[in-house]
Amino acid sequence: MSIEKIVQLKYGEMATSGRSSQHSGVKAVAEAFGYSAEQLASIPAEANMGLSCGNPTAFASLKPGEVVVDLGSGGGLDVLLAARKVGPTGRAIGIDMTPEMIALAERNKERAGATNVEYHLARIDQLPLADASVDCVISNCVINLASDKQAVFNEIARVLKPGGRLAVSDIALKRDLPAELSDSLAAYVGCVAGAISIDDYRAGLKAAGFGQVEIVDAGSDLNAYALADGQSGCCAPGPSESALPVVDAGQASGAFPEELRELMTRYNVNDYAASVKVFALKTSESPAESATPCCQPALGKCC
Repeated sequence: MSIEKIVQLKYGEMATSGRSSQHSGVKAVAEAFGYSAEQLASIPAEANMGLSCGNPTAFASLKPGEVVVDLGSGGGLDVLLAARKVGPTGRAIGIDMTPEMIALAERNKERAGATNVEYHLARIDQLPLADASVDCVISNCVINLASDKQAVFNEIARVLKPGGRLAVSDIALKRDLPAELSDSLAAYVGCVAGAISIDDYRAGLKAAGFGQVEIVDAGSDLNAYALADGQSGCCAPGPSESALPVVDAGQASGAFPEELRELMTRYNVNDYAASVKVFALKTSESPAESATPCCQPALGKCC
């Protein structure tokens, strides 16, 4: 079984686990990474499974009538929050590669009565969307799982309109991981081993055609995931890390949470990785537009 299938299986299990904001630990994880109690109460409890590493809707500056796409949408947490911001004249689109997550998100969409939401079963490096059709792309702790992150950045640039923007919460490395962490399948599923450095993240976005790139350490404690009992990961599944070995199906067992918890007792992940806010503008067809700074108070940048 490939790593991609292992990750898909693990988050498929998460989608059917019953985790929700009704569990105090799961709610505490979401609040630790920037969601307010009011936001969590405004959507179905099952949309939040404590898998976030930030709150991208808080700094995406979404406006009524916009089209926003969430990469790795999971149970629909950020899609539903985004849908409220873009309103009935806008659209919120979720992309996820796990059928169980899509099924859960569809149920949460019905519970929320959201008429401007749609979901697609797809990989984040192969988006089923037209060129230049999206105003904003958001994602929450998913891009770190992509084996070909440059392909993901290129796809984001392809679907964004000229002058469109990216607002992402993710895990990035501050320094190289110890071999025991970088080679761990559990740490990969847990959104650590697949992460790239902040500098590489910035370079990849610029290579894709983004003219303004800001990456800010959110200062969140990654050990907050321990608040959710049995937590083994922090994000919805993405494409596999090809450098990791192919493993047997039996290795996709419940041993992952225990292995990751054991690793985290010996390593403080905060020493190596950070929850980051990533904001980028796609280069506009108009040089004047691309030279115009964007106000992003959440990132410490104001017009």
